[in-house]
Amino acid sequence: MQFGIESGKPLETASDALIVPVEAGDIAGIPAALGGMLPETLAASIAEVIADARFTGKAGNTLVVPMLGAVPVKRLALTGLGPADELTAGKIERAYGAAARAARDAGARRLTAIAPPAPLDPRAANPIEAAVIGMSLGLYAFTTHFGAGQPSEERSRVESVAFVGPGSDTAQDIIARGVTIAQAVNFARDLVNEPASTLTPERMAEHARDVAAEANLEVEVLGPDELARLGAGAITAVGQGSANPPRMIRLRYTPDGADAEPERIVGLVGKCITFDTGGYSIKPADAMMEMKGDMAGGAAVLAAMSALSSLDCAYPVEATICAAENMISGKAFRPGDILTAMNGVTIEVLNTDAEGRLVMADGLVDTARRGATELIDLATLTGAIIVALGEGTTGLFSDDDRLANALLTAAEEAGERMWRMPLVEELNEKIRGDVGDVKNIGGRPGGAVTAALFLQRFTEGRPWAHFDIAGSSSYPAANALGPKGASGEGVRTLLAYLCGA
Repeated sequence: MQFGIESGKPLETASDALIVPVEAGDIAGIPAALGGMLPETLAASIAEVIADARFTGKAGNTLVVPMLGAVPVKRLALTGLGPADELTAGKIERAYGAAARAARDAGARRLTAIAPPAPLDPRAANPIEAAVIGMSLGLYAFTTHFGAGQPSEERSRVESVAFVGPGSDTAQDIIARGVTIAQAVNFARDLVNEPASTLTPERMAEHARDVAAEANLEVEVLGPDELARLGAGAITAVGQGSANPPRMIRLRYTPDGADAEPERIVGLVGKCITFDTGGYSIKPADAMMEMKGDMAGGAAVLAAMSALSSLDCAYPVEATICAAENMISGKAFRPGDILTAMNGVTIEVLNTDAEGRLVMADGLVDTARRGATELIDLATLTGAIIVALGEGTTGLFSDDDRLANALLTAAEEAGERMWRMPLVEELNEKIRGDVGDVKNIGGRPGGAVTAALFLQRFTEGRPWAHFDIAGSSSYPAANALGPKGASGEGVRTLLAYLCGA
């Protein structure tokens, strides 16, 4: 899909649909954005349609109005922004995403759009950038594995979107930035939606090599032998039961002109369990249906790394993707096993389905030892976070207020919902080991907290934040920002934090 700018008047620029932003309460016959553009009789007809549909500009509402040949635009796609004094970049994203989806579903392939008004918050993303991101995400579709049985109309996609108005280099740069961010999110979605049969740990490593070549990154992939030499006994154990061996994927981004010994190096660590049976602590069949997505943290890290160079990130970034497949075989690890992580901490395995925190333990240590001065990890870690926060919200755990506050601000600017959770020190007693240093589970009560406290033992004293994205890594149903399936959660927050995106 191509984005651009066209000069001219919105209703006189031919397109299949014109997206029109509408603030709640601004409709007095027709939307303010169309004021003075319509012939009187046509304006009256449109006002009647709007009134009959009870469209008020409420956030999330859309209305497609056919123009019946009266103007070069075939349809109006009205989209509600909500009250002007409550406008945010996130609401613009959702409004334009919903409008683009509605226009596409009505048959539109070439769209034009009126640029949205600016949010009141000066920290928010440029409104055109937000609109580009919203439309790109809203129109996302994962079609890789569809065959001849898919109806042709479902394979049709929007081909282009043009903002109608005076063009400028600045606006083109803004559009390019929005496209870069959206492409990163959609790349993460593609990875998460891919079946585990075609996305193994080694295939994930191949994707990382491709990204490194395209995005000017350094890459190194460690297999079982290298991991054994490093003493990475936790990720090795998780992956040893599979025919697809584990991989620890290291990526490094160095900005142009970086100091030889930079004071700040951001470390990113992503859980990448390409399929999770639960191991010998096997999951119920229903719980296993979505386990191809247990690598969403690794996908988010790789996707964010893919955009750093294009967005001129100013800081070096060390990233680690901890890729393994948790399977059952004669070689699989068992409940009761004692594992030794890279930092020498011994782990008492009580449940092989708590494997994500095991691979992350080695990944955190490795990233810190490669020079990271702060650590951010992303993982679909616990069902407990979904119980606590519901679907669609990321749980943030951190032992550093500065880092936590900066990430919460970045999430708000990026339009991703995040809530800080407590690190309750007393709950460390629940994971104190009986025959090893630490247990890998602490019981159901406070399960998201004890999982985070487990990870904290492997941060090597660095300021650290943990995103539990178990409840936000996928959409249970289609919405304004995309279809059912992978959401790409975390990518926009990371880019906002790292690049001011």
